[in-house]
Amino acid sequence: MTLRKPPLREAHAARGAKFTEFGGWDMPVEFDSIRAEHTAVREAAGVFDASHMGEIVVAGPDAGTLVDRLTTNDVAALDAGDAQYAAITREDGVMLDDTVVYRLPDEVREDGAVPAYLFVPNAGHDAESHERWVAHRDERALDCEVRNVTEDWAMFAVQGPDAPGLVADAVDAGGPDLLDLSRFSATYAPIAGAECWVARTGYTGEDGFEVLCPWDAAEDVWGLFAEDAAPCGLGARDTLRMERGFLLSGQDFHPEDEPRTPYEADIGFVVDLDTDFVGRDALAEQAETGVEETFVGLELLDRGVPRHGYDVTDENGHVVGVVTSGTMSPSLDKPIALGYLPVDLTDPGTEVNVVVRGREKRAKVVTVPFE
Repeated sequence: MTLRKPPLREAHAARGAKFTEFGGWDMPVEFDSIRAEHTAVREAAGVFDASHMGEIVVAGPDAGTLVDRLTTNDVAALDAGDAQYAAITREDGVMLDDTVVYRLPDEVREDGAVPAYLFVPNAGHDAESHERWVAHRDERALDCEVRNVTEDWAMFAVQGPDAPGLVADAVDAGGPDLLDLSRFSATYAPIAGAECWVARTGYTGEDGFEVLCPWDAAEDVWGLFAEDAAPCGLGARDTLRMERGFLLSGQDFHPEDEPRTPYEADIGFVVDLDTDFVGRDALAEQAETGVEETFVGLELLDRGVPRHGYDVTDENGHVVGVVTSGTMSPSLDKPIALGYLPVDLTDPGTEVNVVVRGREKRAKVVTVPFE
């Protein structure tokens, strides 16, 4: 299969980046080292090429109705420039993906202005998301357009304590003051001569912005950020999000390999049962009855590094769960993991074992973010 390439693939290669396949894309996994890039984000600023993320625009009189039907949160609560985290679920409440939904300014047409939304599927999910939205639109005869604009936009994430100032300073003269944006807010802003959609969101647990810019402006916009922020790859993005306990679609949940609901994945806050979304009835029942397993953090007490797929056992050696994500934390210098355990084993301090290369290693349940 031919891998999709971000607009700066060759520029990253010239910079010495190493690459990996992710979600059907050929993406930089590291530029210098994962640890150095991770540290840069925690202590100063890093810039990530996140152009593998999808972008779907839904616009028209019934756009809000369609987005509300296919995401678990309440998009009616969004004003222009607002964003919200949500899950995309099937009828049984199992997550197909997680996403951020943005309320765009109204689209102005000849016959008047219509509401518009942008949602961001994870890497490799844009085509199936587009098909799902179109199918539901047609089934309900809703009046709106659904446009897959993934390859119209590059996405860069500038993250870290110094990131807000760096991005605010990059705005062209006359543009908005991005420091006025609160978390999960967004606006259009001119950067390097290009009109960009800039959101105070991210996937690292640090402050910063995610910037969508036109595909053909990617080099100029990236170059502006990379002057003061360390170029970072997907390796550091992964270690950073693990330290904060953030889910990775396709790994911490997957509709076939790791079928989980938002309540099991510990993101029940994205579920608004007052809206009529696909999967609502199943999740309402689960909200009432409770879950049998839930997502937790684990810290190894013995030497070893937990990895995806490693078994978790109880004091009797019985398999009680599985590691969905794990690493040696660069910030904390200790082995950490994420995964699912029965609810009676999820109190902080509960001791379990992680089976590392056939040997049980002592571990304990901890709250996330890891400390």
